[in-house]
Amino acid sequence: MTPSIQDQVALVTGANAGMGLATVRALLDAGYRVAATDLRTEQVASTLASYGDRVACFTMDVSELAQVHSACDAIEQHFGRIDVCVNNAGFLQYANCEQTTPELWHKTLRVNLDGVFYVSQRVAPGMKARGFGRIVNVSSYGAKTGGLSPLPAYAASKGGVISLTFSFAREYAAFGVTCNALAPTFVKTQMLTEQVSAERQAEMRLKIPVGRFCELEEFAHCVLFLAHPMSGFITGEVLDLNGGLQFD
Repeated sequence: MTPSIQDQVALVTGANAGMGLATVRALLDAGYRVAATDLRTEQVASTLASYGDRVACFTMDVSELAQVHSACDAIEQHFGRIDVCVNNAGFLQYANCEQTTPELWHKTLRVNLDGVFYVSQRVAPGMKARGFGRIVNVSSYGAKTGGLSPLPAYAASKGGVISLTFSFAREYAAFGVTCNALAPTFVKTQMLTEQVSAERQAEMRLKIPVGRFCELEEFAHCVLFLAHPMSGFITGEVLDLNGGLQFD
Protein backbone atom coordinates (compact mmCIF):
# COMPACT_ATOMS: atom_id res chain seq x y z
CA MET A 1 0.00 0.00 0.00
CA THR A 2 1.33 3.42 -0.96
CA PRO A 3 1.98 5.51 2.15
CA SER A 4 0.38 8.94 2.34
CA ILE A 5 2.75 11.86 1.91
CA GLN A 6 2.37 12.75 5.60
CA ASP A 7 3.79 9.33 6.49
CA GLN A 8 6.69 9.48 4.04
CA VAL A 9 10.27 10.40 4.80
CA ALA A 10 12.42 12.09 2.16
CA LEU A 11 16.21 12.18 2.17
CA VAL A 12 17.87 15.10 0.38
CA THR A 13 21.62 15.26 -0.17
CA GLY A 14 23.41 18.55 -0.69
CA ALA A 15 20.64 20.19 1.33
CA ASN A 16 22.45 23.12 2.90
CA ALA A 17 21.98 25.61 0.05
CA GLY A 18 20.69 26.23 -3.45
CA MET A 19 18.66 23.50 -5.11
CA GLY A 20 18.93 21.19 -2.12
CA LEU A 21 17.62 23.77 0.34
CA ALA A 22 14.79 24.71 -2.01
CA THR A 23 13.90 21.02 -2.38
CA VAL A 24 13.82 20.44 1.37
CA ARG A 25 11.49 23.42 1.79
CA ALA A 26 9.19 22.23 -1.00
CA LEU A 27 9.01 18.71 0.41
CA LEU A 28 8.18 20.03 3.87
CA ASP A 29 5.49 22.30 2.45
CA ALA A 30 4.01 19.30 0.63
CA GLY A 31 3.75 17.35 3.89
CA TYR A 32 6.83 15.13 3.87
CA ARG A 33 9.16 14.64 6.81
CA VAL A 34 12.66 15.40 5.58
CA ALA A 35 16.20 14.31 6.42
CA ALA A 36 18.50 17.07 5.18
CA THR A 37 22.10 15.98 4.65
CA ASP A 38 25.26 17.79 3.64
CA LEU A 39 28.88 18.28 4.65
CA ARG A 40 27.59 21.14 6.82
CA THR A 41 23.96 21.75 7.76
CA GLU A 42 23.96 25.04 9.67
CA GLN A 43 22.13 26.99 6.97
CA VAL A 44 19.36 24.47 6.34
CA ALA A 45 18.91 23.96 10.09
CA SER A 46 18.51 27.67 10.81
CA THR A 47 16.52 28.54 7.69
CA LEU A 48 13.94 25.80 8.22
CA ALA A 49 13.86 25.72 12.02
CA SER A 50 10.19 26.77 11.97
CA TYR A 51 9.22 23.33 10.61
CA GLY A 52 10.14 21.79 13.94
CA ASP A 53 10.70 18.06 14.21
CA ARG A 54 9.45 17.42 10.67
CA VAL A 55 12.99 18.19 9.48
CA ALA A 56 16.22 16.78 10.87
CA CYS A 57 19.78 17.42 9.73
CA PHE A 58 22.55 14.86 9.32
CA THR A 59 26.18 15.22 8.27
CA MET A 60 27.00 13.19 5.19
CA ASP A 61 29.86 13.18 2.69
CA VAL A 62 28.28 11.27 -0.20
CA SER A 63 31.70 10.37 -1.59
CA GLU A 64 32.53 8.36 1.53
CA LEU A 65 30.69 5.03 1.72
CA ALA A 66 31.06 4.68 5.48
CA GLN A 67 29.54 8.12 6.05
CA VAL A 68 26.64 7.33 3.74
CA HIS A 69 25.83 4.19 5.69
CA SER A 70 26.19 5.78 9.12
CA ALA A 71 24.03 8.77 8.14
CA CYS A 72 21.32 6.58 6.62
CA ASP A 73 21.38 4.37 9.73
CA ALA A 74 20.84 7.50 11.85
CA ILE A 75 18.03 8.71 9.59
CA GLU A 76 16.21 5.39 9.81
CA GLN A 77 16.67 5.34 13.56
CA HIS A 78 15.25 8.87 13.79
CA PHE A 79 12.41 8.69 11.26
CA GLY A 80 11.94 4.93 10.90
CA ARG A 81 12.27 4.74 7.11
CA ILE A 82 13.37 6.43 3.88
CA ASP A 83 10.70 6.56 1.16
CA VAL A 84 12.08 9.25 -1.14
CA CYS A 85 15.73 9.88 -2.00
CA VAL A 86 16.82 13.03 -3.80
CA ASN A 87 20.44 12.73 -4.93
CA ASN A 88 21.24 16.40 -5.27
CA ALA A 89 24.76 16.74 -3.82
CA GLY A 90 27.18 17.86 -6.49
CA PHE A 91 30.52 19.44 -7.25
CA LEU A 92 31.43 21.72 -10.14
CA GLN A 93 34.67 23.49 -10.90
CA TYR A 94 35.01 25.12 -14.27
CA ALA A 95 37.91 23.59 -16.21
CA ASN A 96 38.24 22.64 -19.85
CA CYS A 97 39.86 19.45 -21.12
CA GLU A 98 43.42 20.75 -20.87
CA GLN A 99 42.86 22.35 -17.45
CA THR A 100 41.30 19.24 -15.85
CA THR A 101 43.82 17.65 -13.50
CA PRO A 102 43.58 14.03 -12.34
CA GLU A 103 42.69 15.33 -8.87
CA LEU A 104 39.80 17.43 -10.20
CA TRP A 105 38.60 14.58 -12.42
CA HIS A 106 38.49 12.08 -9.56
CA LYS A 107 36.94 14.49 -7.04
CA THR A 108 34.16 15.38 -9.49
CA LEU A 109 33.33 11.75 -10.17
CA ARG A 110 33.54 10.78 -6.49
CA VAL A 111 30.94 13.36 -5.48
CA ASN A 112 28.70 13.45 -8.54
CA LEU A 113 28.64 9.79 -9.53
CA ASP A 114 29.99 7.62 -6.71
CA GLY A 115 27.82 9.55 -4.26
CA VAL A 116 24.64 8.88 -6.22
CA PHE A 117 25.47 5.19 -6.38
CA TYR A 118 26.39 4.88 -2.70
CA VAL A 119 23.23 6.59 -1.45
CA SER A 120 20.89 4.86 -3.90
CA GLN A 121 22.42 1.46 -3.19
CA ARG A 122 21.90 2.02 0.54
CA VAL A 123 18.25 3.15 0.42
CA ALA A 124 16.87 0.99 -2.41
CA PRO A 125 16.64 -2.33 -0.51
CA GLY A 126 14.42 -0.80 2.18
CA MET A 127 12.16 0.70 -0.47
CA LYS A 128 12.01 -2.66 -2.24
CA ALA A 129 11.07 -4.45 0.98
CA ARG A 130 8.21 -1.99 1.63
CA GLY A 131 7.03 -2.05 -1.99
CA PHE A 132 7.35 1.69 -2.49
CA GLY A 133 10.10 4.20 -3.19
CA ARG A 134 11.14 7.18 -5.25
CA ILE A 135 14.71 7.97 -6.25
CA VAL A 136 15.27 11.30 -7.98
CA ASN A 137 18.76 11.98 -9.33
CA VAL A 138 20.06 15.39 -10.36
CA SER A 139 21.91 15.17 -13.65
CA SER A 140 22.55 18.07 -16.04
CA TYR A 141 22.03 19.50 -19.49
CA GLY A 142 25.75 18.94 -19.85
CA ALA A 143 25.27 15.17 -19.60
CA LYS A 144 23.56 15.16 -22.99
CA THR A 145 25.49 17.94 -24.71
CA GLY A 146 28.83 18.43 -22.97
CA GLY A 147 27.52 21.80 -21.78
CA LEU A 148 27.75 25.28 -23.25
CA SER A 149 31.19 25.56 -21.65
CA PRO A 150 33.78 22.75 -21.84
CA LEU A 151 33.35 20.81 -18.59
CA PRO A 152 34.61 17.26 -19.28
CA ALA A 153 34.69 16.01 -15.68
CA TYR A 154 31.28 17.43 -14.79
CA ALA A 155 29.64 16.31 -18.04
CA ALA A 156 31.06 12.80 -17.71
CA SER A 157 29.94 12.48 -14.10
CA LYS A 158 26.41 13.64 -14.92
CA GLY A 159 26.26 11.36 -17.95
CA GLY A 160 27.08 8.51 -15.60
CA VAL A 161 24.20 9.58 -13.36
CA ILE A 162 21.79 9.15 -16.28
CA SER A 163 23.09 5.64 -17.03
CA LEU A 164 22.87 4.79 -13.34
CA THR A 165 19.29 6.07 -13.30
CA PHE A 166 18.36 3.69 -16.12
CA SER A 167 19.99 0.76 -14.32
CA PHE A 168 18.27 1.35 -10.97
CA ALA A 169 14.94 1.96 -12.72
CA ARG A 170 15.07 -1.36 -14.51
CA GLU A 171 16.19 -3.32 -11.44
CA TYR A 172 13.58 -1.98 -9.03
CA ALA A 173 10.57 -1.26 -11.27
CA ALA A 174 8.78 -4.47 -10.33
CA PHE A 175 8.95 -3.56 -6.63
CA GLY A 176 7.15 -0.21 -6.69
CA VAL A 177 10.40 1.76 -6.69
CA THR A 178 10.97 4.35 -9.41
CA CYS A 179 14.21 6.04 -10.38
CA ASN A 180 14.24 9.15 -12.55
CA ALA A 181 16.60 12.03 -13.23
CA LEU A 182 16.37 15.77 -13.77
CA ALA A 183 18.60 17.46 -16.33
CA PRO A 184 18.54 21.20 -15.62
CA THR A 185 20.47 23.67 -17.70
CA PHE A 186 21.19 26.74 -15.56
CA VAL A 187 19.52 27.12 -12.17
CA LYS A 188 19.89 30.37 -10.22
CA THR A 189 22.25 29.08 -7.55
CA GLN A 190 25.22 30.50 -5.69
CA MET A 191 27.43 28.13 -7.69
CA LEU A 192 26.33 29.86 -10.89
CA THR A 193 26.59 33.43 -9.64
CA GLU A 194 29.98 32.92 -7.99
CA GLN A 195 31.75 31.03 -10.79
CA VAL A 196 30.28 32.70 -13.89
CA SER A 197 30.80 36.36 -14.73
CA ALA A 198 27.83 38.65 -15.26
CA GLU A 199 28.81 39.01 -18.92
CA ARG A 200 28.90 35.25 -19.43
CA GLN A 201 25.57 34.86 -17.65
CA ALA A 202 24.02 37.39 -20.03
CA GLU A 203 25.40 35.44 -22.99
CA MET A 204 23.93 32.19 -21.66
CA ARG A 205 20.50 33.73 -21.07
CA LEU A 206 20.42 34.81 -24.71
CA LYS A 207 20.75 31.16 -25.75
CA ILE A 208 17.73 30.08 -23.67
CA PRO A 209 14.44 30.64 -25.55
CA VAL A 210 12.51 31.64 -22.41
CA GLY A 211 15.20 34.25 -21.78
CA ARG A 212 16.09 33.43 -18.18
CA PHE A 213 17.54 30.84 -15.82
CA CYS A 214 15.53 28.24 -13.93
CA GLU A 215 14.25 29.42 -10.55
CA LEU A 216 15.02 27.31 -7.51
CA GLU A 217 11.31 26.84 -6.85
CA GLU A 218 10.77 25.55 -10.39
CA PHE A 219 13.50 22.98 -9.91
CA ALA A 220 12.02 21.87 -6.58
CA HIS A 221 8.56 21.57 -8.15
CA CYS A 222 9.93 19.05 -10.65
CA VAL A 223 11.46 17.03 -7.82
CA LEU A 224 8.05 16.96 -6.13
CA PHE A 225 6.42 15.71 -9.32
CA LEU A 226 8.78 12.74 -9.66
CA ALA A 227 8.64 12.00 -5.92
CA HIS A 228 4.84 11.97 -5.76
CA PRO A 229 2.98 8.67 -5.24
CA MET A 230 0.99 9.33 -8.42
CA SER A 231 4.18 9.31 -10.51
CA GLY A 232 4.59 5.56 -10.09
CA PHE A 233 4.21 4.83 -13.81
CA ILE A 234 7.19 7.05 -14.65
CA THR A 235 10.59 5.42 -14.26
CA GLY A 236 13.89 5.47 -16.12
CA GLU A 237 13.15 8.92 -17.50
CA VAL A 238 15.22 12.10 -17.71
CA LEU A 239 13.19 15.29 -17.32
CA ASP A 240 14.78 18.27 -19.07
CA LEU A 241 14.63 21.69 -17.42
CA ASN A 242 16.17 23.75 -20.17
CA GLY A 243 13.80 26.61 -21.04
CA GLY A 244 13.65 25.37 -24.62
CA LEU A 245 17.45 25.23 -25.04
CA GLN A 246 18.40 22.46 -27.44
CA PHE A 247 21.75 21.05 -28.48
CA ASP A 248 23.08 22.70 -31.62
